[in-house]
Amino acid sequence: MMDPLFDFSGKVALVTGGSRGLGYQMVKAFAERGADVIIASRKLENCEAVAEECRALGVRAMPVAAHVGRWDECSDLVYRAWDAFGRVDILVNNAGMSPAMPSHEVTEKLFDSVVNLNFKGPFRIASLMAQRMAEGEGGCIINVSSSGSMMPLPKTVPYGSSKAALNAMSRSLAWEYAPKVRVNTLSPGAFRTDIVEAWPDKGQGPIAIPRGHAANPEEIVTAALFLASPASVNVTGSTVRCDGGQH
Repeated sequence: MMDPLFDFSGKVALVTGGSRGLGYQMVKAFAERGADVIIASRKLENCEAVAEECRALGVRAMPVAAHVGRWDECSDLVYRAWDAFGRVDILVNNAGMSPAMPSHEVTEKLFDSVVNLNFKGPFRIASLMAQRMAEGEGGCIINVSSSGSMMPLPKTVPYGSSKAALNAMSRSLAWEYAPKVRVNTLSPGAFRTDIVEAWPDKGQGPIAIPRGHAANPEEIVTAALFLASPASVNVTGSTVRCDGGQH
């Protein structure tokens, strides 16, 4: 029998970057617990494949092609989600990018791309969603940040800085749209996703954190479920770290 705190039947969850990596794991977790899901990513065919998996679980699933670094596409994503379901109870701003290179080699185009995807787009989506949630039955927003937002991270300065902006945004939106909307930050550390595929050992070797190694993607799920559920009713404007003790 499912714990009623983590029964999402009748809820609608939207996850950006939901076709792979951590986003995929969160989409599947919500769907397995009864939520209807909206999967947003740049490639529609990838979103559709995940949607088919979710439909097989008996829930509704809507794939949406959206580049969440673009203001108008963020707005359109919100409007389409609301038109299709009439509500969104859970928003997970998960899409992001983290190119690594010496800071003096970063171009203006790359800098803008990182900030647009990691901060501008999530701000647009979260603010539009929060307004609608506040006017309706409420809801929760989870902004996926990074341990790199809270520690020195050479050669990924635009990434860490844009994620730090996301942290500040979460705290401010939590105040602005309270009490009906909770807004929190989920801060992962090293996970064995496509990002670490670029590492020499593909994230399989030891790393200098207390846990000693990168996490598997599915290990993000319990933290996300907690923040999306009534179990965290008194948690808002907070950052939950899921980083194996990385500091």
